[in-house]
Amino acid sequence: MALTATPYGLIPVNRLDGMPYAGAVQEFLIDPAGEDTNIFYGQVVIVGADGYLAISTATGADITTNNLGGSGVGAMGVFVGCEYVNAQGQTIFGQYYPSGTAGVVKAKVISDPNVVFQAQLDGSGAQTVLGNNTFFAAVQSTSTGSTRTGNSTSALDATVQTTAAAFRIVGFASPAGEAYTDVLVKFNPGAHSYTNAVGL
Repeated sequence: MALTATPYGLIPVNRLDGMPYAGAVQEFLIDPAGEDTNIFYGQVVIVGADGYLAISTATGADITTNNLGGSGVGAMGVFVGCEYVNAQGQTIFGQYYPSGTAGVVKAKVISDPNVVFQAQLDGSGAQTVLGNNTFFAAVQSTSTGSTRTGNSTSALDATVQTTAAAFRIVGFASPAGEAYTDVLVKFNPGAHSYTNAVGL
């Protein structure tokens, strides 16, 4: 029951065609000098002009100037963990990327633009939100997640819109109208790098 605000970012559920999500990910490198932001499980990530993975710092309220990947550029997908070697020489399979971690860091990303994700709205979503567009209620940052669980704490905006935005609401994961409705969403065309013809 989604009666309290307990957002968790984007969690993969299945594919838009109804097939199960089989856990496929694509690996990307994070800047070996280290990123200055934590990246949590369930956060949307981009590939920057330097070719390395980074957190998206846009809400996705449109797919031009406030697109998840920057001006007109889509996101690469959703971060679901990483692999790196710590100072003690141990291989770490992390739920999140700790800010400043340097060296070879392989990020795991759900890059398939047809995956459907579960997310929580920051308020109630009536049946009428189905088929409308939404975006992050606040910009993702180093603090929009838990270093204890490694999971994102980002919510989607309950104030939906018909104009272009990052995500399309395609279903419900909790009853419509609950205080903090859980919905099913997918990336809109143009909000994902693989459905956007614009390069970096």
